[in-house]
Amino acid sequence: MLATEGDPGYTVEDFKYPNADKILAEQNIILKRGDGHITLADCVSGTGQLEIWPREKDKVCFRVVGNSGWLTMEIPSVYVIRGNDYTTEVDMTVGSEQKSFDIDQNAWTSVGEGADPGREYLLMEIRSSK
Repeated sequence: MLATEGDPGYTVEDFKYPNADKILAEQNIILKRGDGHITLADCVSGTGQLEIWPREKDKVCFRVVGNSGWLTMEIPSVYVIRGNDYTTEVDMTVGSEQKSFDIDQNAWTSVGEGADPGREYLLMEIRSSK
């Protein structure tokens, strides 16, 4: 069936992170794409957030909802992540090398430079599932 004049148009989801330009300008974090189940959040203790600790700025927190989620980004110099109740894996790069790290649930996990001293890793993706 073809759409006719006056019919609503089609919406195509591009998975781009909403307000990414504003977040970049205000917090210097590049958020690219995701499924909406992992979102940037104000850091609040005891809320079950993922806590990302980059070397050159304050911690960055993400809220995870639903059964699974993914988010791509660029956060430089990440060295430790505190997990939550989800099973989480992150992808990081240093130079042309990519490395994945499994994040311990509800505990601190050394990643990037914390696991490989002397090399500044860029956090590229978070994937979480229940």
